[in-house]
Amino acid sequence: MTEAAGPSGAPGRTAGLPMAVPAQGLPPRVRIYEVGARDGLQNESAVVPVEVKAEFIHRLAEAGLSVIEATSFVRPEWVPQLADAEQLFPMLSDLGDVALPVLVPNGRGLERAMELGVRRIAVFGSASESFARANLNRSVDESLAMFGPVVARAREHRMRVRGYLSMCFGDPWEGPVPVHQVVRVAKALMDLGCDELSLGDTIGVATPGHVQSLLAELNEEGVPTNVIGVHFHDTYGQALANTLAALQHGVTTVDASAGGLGGCPFAKSATGNLATEDLVWMLEGLGIETGVDLDRLVATSGWMADRLGRPCPSRTVRALTHKG
Repeated sequence: MTEAAGPSGAPGRTAGLPMAVPAQGLPPRVRIYEVGARDGLQNESAVVPVEVKAEFIHRLAEAGLSVIEATSFVRPEWVPQLADAEQLFPMLSDLGDVALPVLVPNGRGLERAMELGVRRIAVFGSASESFARANLNRSVDESLAMFGPVVARAREHRMRVRGYLSMCFGDPWEGPVPVHQVVRVAKALMDLGCDELSLGDTIGVATPGHVQSLLAELNEEGVPTNVIGVHFHDTYGQALANTLAALQHGVTTVDASAGGLGGCPFAKSATGNLATEDLVWMLEGLGIETGVDLDRLVATSGWMADRLGRPCPSRTVRALTHKG
């Protein structure tokens, strides 16, 4: 960005970015896996019109986000906010250079996605039995058995597959989830053939030491850091601290949601995702490349907040749009 005059007339930085002061031991670039259009909007009480969703995704792409999770091919009665998946996905056909993964809960969801030419899918498992029952009406092992044929068929068709693992740090019914339990399910999910693994702090109870302990044990059990992404919620204000802990361990994929949209419809204690703007602000300050235009991203989240009729939760959006 260009320099602007400071209060005394001397050159100074524009307000849109922090001063970059790199820290040692961090990756030079981070891939942001944007989940606002799916994970964010699925938790809204009102159904957002499909035209608004399509414009939201286009705006996110114009802001430089290269991976945007578009929707979920889940049964409409389960998540009515995403019942328009068949309408939405064709409206994104002009975004050729942008990866547009979708969530599929089962074989039928995969079929629906394949009919539209989807090339990237995700399955959504749980590290805890209680959430597996609440979300999929199956045990953890029964869920893995259901995902097996889905992942295998997707791989046969040369689709990339992400495995989401929720409740990696705590569960609203069971409390803290033991690290060894998370590692067992994570390894089983990867053994099905997933290309990458997203570790979810669904109710936002993780702290940095816990994050690094889980990552270290996954490595010890054969899951390499380069296939791992992290997905933090900011319930206790720990999302950025936990992200930094993951970066220090070598993680280079971070899930985030534009404007901090989202939670989880099956876990009422889950509050908003890590806001993409807050993540970009921190990464820019650390001198880490993201490819994201923060000004455009802030404008996009403000635009969506207006459509939802409420203030944007992102602290960075509020800071950059309410100066005076």
